[in-house]
Amino acid sequence: MKIAILSRNPSLYSTRRLQEAIVAAGHEALIVDHSLCDLVIEQQGPKIIYKGQHLTDIDAIIPRIGASVTFYGTAVVRQFELMGAFSTVESQAIVRSRDKLRSLQILSKAGLGMPKTAFTNFSKGGEKALVEQVGGAPVIIKLLEGTQGLGVVLAETKKAAQSVIEAFHGLKARIIVQEYIKEAKGADIRAFVVNGKVVGAMKRQGAEGEFRSNLHRGGKATLIKLSRAERQAALQAAKALGLAVAGVDLLQSERGPLILEVNSSPGLEGIEKATGINIAGEIVSFIEEGVRKGKPLKRAIKE
Repeated sequence: MKIAILSRNPSLYSTRRLQEAIVAAGHEALIVDHSLCDLVIEQQGPKIIYKGQHLTDIDAIIPRIGASVTFYGTAVVRQFELMGAFSTVESQAIVRSRDKLRSLQILSKAGLGMPKTAFTNFSKGGEKALVEQVGGAPVIIKLLEGTQGLGVVLAETKKAAQSVIEAFHGLKARIIVQEYIKEAKGADIRAFVVNGKVVGAMKRQGAEGEFRSNLHRGGKATLIKLSRAERQAALQAAKALGLAVAGVDLLQSERGPLILEVNSSPGLEGIEKATGINIAGEIVSFIEEGVRKGKPLKRAIKE
């Protein structure tokens, strides 16, 4: 099989590990910078031109689409899908998961636990109401376009929250306000889901004095064994968003696991190093199963 990894940086840990796993399984690996793909749409059918050559013999793709190029990246994924390639993550599922508000709405409809969240349309004087709607200060304020912990603010008092919200609204920046889960103590869980199974999980603890647990912000990762409730929450969240491969972030709370976010392009470095599990190999095994069946495993949902 020829498997293309859609990645803009071949030196990234995740890209290199996926390439190694593909070759180790006896397949051909090709790294394709999706931002350099030209899409041709005509009556004879969809085509992709990459560095002057037609990509016509790709059996499967592994999308590693960065948030900054979601629109074009998902268009490339969709083109591959229309050309018959198996994709580990469907294009529409990437779009769905990248929209924080939309994904939270879907998770809410599915009945999954999550921090109470509020959103408004720049309503004048609505800052106080937003804070009260999630239970009062302290609160977490998040930019809808933020990634890797960027654009996330902890406001410890009502006045501080109102000031931050006013500042974001003044910049016409879209935000959500969430309740602060004190008992999580700056830690969260990343559960890695592949094809309906949790193949690895780690607990991420924020650096001292840091409420964000992201590894990019200095957090530390350790192996963790999930409870049954945590495992089920991760699987249900990935299924609700239509993601066959996903990193599901959860908080441990007094009322059970709470879903923070579901990532459609989760990094492999932290989870593989913390667990010692060959996550890249699990993804390749999923591709082999999907191609053998002759069509992608459907993860369609009704919104």
